[in-house]
Amino acid sequence: MSDIIDEINDIHREVGSRSVGEEEARTILLRRTYDATAEDVWDACTDPERIARWFLPVSGDLKLGGNYQLEGNAGGEILRCERPRLLKVSWVMGESPGFSEVEVRLTPKGEEKTLFELEHVAVVPPEFWDQFGPGAVGVGWDLTLIGLGMHLRGESVGDHEKFEASDEARNFMTRSSELWGAAHEASGAPADAVEEAVRGTTAFYVPPREDGA
Repeated sequence: MSDIIDEINDIHREVGSRSVGEEEARTILLRRTYDATAEDVWDACTDPERIARWFLPVSGDLKLGGNYQLEGNAGGEILRCERPRLLKVSWVMGESPGFSEVEVRLTPKGEEKTLFELEHVAVVPPEFWDQFGPGAVGVGWDLTLIGLGMHLRGESVGDHEKFEASDEARNFMTRSSELWGAAHEASGAPADAVEEAVRGTTAFYVPPREDGA
């Protein structure tokens, strides 16, 4: 397994907002380049067998207008599917109400590289945003992009639970939380609010171990 800490700076992060009807939605954007063709990246993101190898098992009617469900995670409707450039889905966690969509955009860069962009747009309760900020979903998406990159190189994190408990993953999630804090502050958020959100996100993703480590 490659050192994922070395890859964290390969991801560009942006935080913003936009109007969704009469509500304000929060946006996060992740961008990185993979050493793979757009067709290969598209296939890795849409083929159920491959998705299960780097993300989570997925079920459903996986076509435009169909529904999907990631095991133990989000589900929703496939809103746009334009091979090999654009995939847009609604993103619903359990019974959580409110608007939430994820869009993946792929842009070929030469013959063997692909610019990958993932944008998550959601209406977030103010108290939740104040507590966690963009890192609430941003850290998870950082891990997802690392997992996809490893898969495209023919590598694997193996057992996900064991991996996320490792020192490597804990260091990565801590650093990820900090970098989402930096993106949050760059969007105009006050420094004290950013610090509070980073603290909440880090505590959620990297709780103290039973041995106190």
